[in-house]
Amino acid sequence: MANWTIGYALALAALGLGGYFGTGRASLTALIPLWLGLAVLLCGVLARQERWRKHAMHAAAVLGLLGFLGPLRVLPQMFGLLAGGSAAHPAAVLAQAILMLLSAGFVALCVKSFVDARRGKTDADRRSA
Repeated sequence: MANWTIGYALALAALGLGGYFGTGRASLTALIPLWLGLAVLLCGVLARQERWRKHAMHAAAVLGLLGFLGPLRVLPQMFGLLAGGSAAHPAAVLAQAILMLLSAGFVALCVKSFVDARRGKTDADRRSA
C-alpha cells in the first residue's frame, strides 16, 4: 500500500504543478494539490518502514479524505460544466474534480487495505486470490 500512496502523491503533485503552470501561474492556490501530495508522499515513505506503517497509512488516508472533502463546495459547478454550462474558473473546477476522483479512489484503496489487514490477509494472500 505504500507504493500506491507514493503513486497517489505523485499524481497530486503533477495535478498541482500542471494546474499552476497550465493556467499561466495565475494563482498560488493551484498548488494546493502539490502541497497535499508532498504530505502524502512523506506518509508513503514512512509506510515502507514496518514500525511506522500503520500510523503513516492512517495519516495518508486522512489526507486523502481531506482531498475528497475539500473540493465538495464546487460540486454544483462541476455538474454545471458537465451539463455544458460555464464557470468563472473552469480550470480550477476541473482540477478540483480530478482531485476528488483521485482522492476517492485512494481512500477506497485505503479502506480495503485496512479491512484486509483487520481480517488478517497479507499481500501474498491478496495476490494469489
